[in-house]
Amino acid sequence: MSDLGTLVPVQVEAAAQSYKRLGLAFGDRFFTLLLLGFLWMIPAFLDLRFVYALVAWDGLVVFAWLADLAQLPHPSQLSVRRTWRAAVGMSTRSDIDLTLINSSDKAVRATMVDTVPEQLRSEPPTLTVRAGARNEAAATYQICPAQRGDASLGACYVRYQSVFRIAEKWVRASVAQAVRVYPNLEEAKRDSIYLLRSRQIAVEKRHSRIRGIGREFQSLREYRPGDEYRDICWTAAARRGKLVTRVYQIERSQTVWIVIDSGRLMRARVGAFSKLDYAVNSALSLAQVALYSGDRVGLVAYGRAIRQQLPAAKGSAHLRQLIEQLALIHEEVPEADHLQMAARLLTDQKRRSLIVWLTDLAETAMTPDVIEAAAMMMPKHLVLFVVIGQPDLGELAAKRPQSETEMYQVAAAQEMVHRRELLLARLRERGALALEVGTRGISPALVNSYLQIKERNQL
Repeated sequence: MSDLGTLVPVQVEAAAQSYKRLGLAFGDRFFTLLLLGFLWMIPAFLDLRFVYALVAWDGLVVFAWLADLAQLPHPSQLSVRRTWRAAVGMSTRSDIDLTLINSSDKAVRATMVDTVPEQLRSEPPTLTVRAGARNEAAATYQICPAQRGDASLGACYVRYQSVFRIAEKWVRASVAQAVRVYPNLEEAKRDSIYLLRSRQIAVEKRHSRIRGIGREFQSLREYRPGDEYRDICWTAAARRGKLVTRVYQIERSQTVWIVIDSGRLMRARVGAFSKLDYAVNSALSLAQVALYSGDRVGLVAYGRAIRQQLPAAKGSAHLRQLIEQLALIHEEVPEADHLQMAARLLTDQKRRSLIVWLTDLAETAMTPDVIEAAAMMMPKHLVLFVVIGQPDLGELAAKRPQSETEMYQVAAAQEMVHRRELLLARLRERGALALEVGTRGISPALVNSYLQIKERNQL
């Protein structure tokens, strides 16, 4: 994830323009001064001539407002700049800086309201800054996106006053821009640390001469007691006059396809997010691990049709493309067409590869289409079939019923759990690697399964 800096939205800056026709208003101190003028009403009850003093005071306040208004900077002398500190990731808090640039000779006090969609923040932020003459002032607000995809930010509205705060002007800076909300990038960073530790353990296993760690040639070294005889390189041993052993590493440049079901079943919500959200986040973690391991990674997201498809490749540029495509995966109302996706992938991918399939099982008396689609791919590919479970279903199945109604509910839950286990067992009998995971443990389960497949040379 070394190139995540390229995912940070660009900085936007625009000059302010008058808001509405006039864009003028009264400051808070203007009304305070008017209220003070009503003190003249007390002596006016004794002498009506004090009414003229009240009128004169009001006139003085209006004159002060006009004078204060005249010294306010022209809107063209103010600019607003929006700066992003990090890439926008789902359910990840990040900061945005709003900067008011004052190129006039007068200091101003301003209140800025940025137009932020509900997708990024529940309510628009309101920030107050003080910008000195020919200076700038910045304030920060926080966002926490709740949905992936493209989000549009609008203009920034500014109300500014002088130090006297009697008059104010309303302006608008056109800093509208479109940004893309990516999957949880912080989770992928944490998994990269996990990967480094896992690879370290794999190296230690290799030095311990544990079999099944790959058969891709890495280097030659002098024979040590305990090395397998089949790994001895006899030609090199004949040249050097001593035994030489081949050292192998886990195979690289293999192909991994991540298949994500975005149909009706993946709309089910677990907590604040849908199953599809968890699947996308875990897919990013797995893609990063696989690319770091030197494998080629492809992506297919499908509903009633293929929505996103990215050919298998590797490298940091390809990781950037994967992140872009994962951000655009959205849930669909209809049931996904699993058979169509399987036929398409079988046509496009001729060479044996690892298919990591993230989906869910429909509760039906018949065999779900997704099971038949996975069976279609098993003769040519190694299928890692991952079902995202529903935590409350398992809790209900393990519950001790306290009433007749609860007894029926528990019995129904147990039947559903048993059926899901039976379907997964049938897939395992046919050669697939099938597992059911909860939403919290899906990323570690995927990474662990992938590393085990690589270490055991199953692909």
